[in-house]
Amino acid sequence: MKDAAKDAEQYRYEVLESWTKIPRDWVVDEVAGVDVDSKDRLYVFSRGDHPVMVFDRDGSLLDSWGADIFTSAHSIRVGPDDSIYCVDYGDHTVRGFAKDGTLKLTLGTKNGPSATGAVGRDCRTIRQAAGPFNYPTDIAFGPNGDFFVSDGYGNARVHRFSKDGALLASFGEPGTGPGQFRLPHGVCVSGDRLYVADRENSRVQVFDLEGRYISEWDDVRRPTSIRADGKGTLFVSELGYKKETKPLGGDTRSGTNPASRVTLRSGNGSILSEIGGGDDGCAAGSFFAPHMLCTDSRGDLYVGEVVFATSAPKGCHTLQKFLKK
Repeated sequence: MKDAAKDAEQYRYEVLESWTKIPRDWVVDEVAGVDVDSKDRLYVFSRGDHPVMVFDRDGSLLDSWGADIFTSAHSIRVGPDDSIYCVDYGDHTVRGFAKDGTLKLTLGTKNGPSATGAVGRDCRTIRQAAGPFNYPTDIAFGPNGDFFVSDGYGNARVHRFSKDGALLASFGEPGTGPGQFRLPHGVCVSGDRLYVADRENSRVQVFDLEGRYISEWDDVRRPTSIRADGKGTLFVSELGYKKETKPLGGDTRSGTNPASRVTLRSGNGSILSEIGGGDDGCAAGSFFAPHMLCTDSRGDLYVGEVVFATSAPKGCHTLQKFLKK
């Protein structure tokens, strides 16, 4: 029987660093979130003047909206019906939009963080877990229409909502033990499992869809985002330990493979392949500060980076596309 760790030839990619076509005076700046819809249109959530940009597979700009709505982009996810959900950690909300940008749903209280005792976005200062939201980070959709929101910099929880936005349950608390978090930064549902990128604990925790702890992976480098391709492969973006990306406590783990990377993994966390990991994070195909990622129906990979917030050299890429070979 062939092992789940498939032949490396199945994981070959060609990088396209500058492939989007936008007006000359536009800047694809600080790409916090990326996702694709059912027609493989790419939604880019940026911290620039054009926060939501929509591209076709060839990089042509199809649409742009969201100016004067968001405070600080963090993640964008496309729902099962192609609705667009934007996590704005700057004002502590999650908003749901129709494809044309019409607002349909707002979760959380704008500029009203929940009472965790946290000082700003420093997860080390959280005194207790609380309800939604205090700097939320990401969203994932379950098979029955429920969705999960990781919450995040100023909280230590994952919240589960019904498809109409009713809060159903929350789980998690500050700490390093099973079911505890130090910055739950990304969430992903694959089958009957919920994967949480527990960034500052440098692990991925695995739960069932009721929030019961199952296991964890500890061979990750400050994971930021997890996505499943529907074929059993999980993609994990890993921030690494460079001093410019500000690990908590100043830990750079020098000499212990600190570089940013994207790993492709099986459902049990085994590494199938790796992209990036080089010393020059601004080189094409490498990463300086990978923040969120997604894949499309053809297996192509998109990775957004928040390079300026992490003191990257000028000119470093913020969005890369990897063509599946």
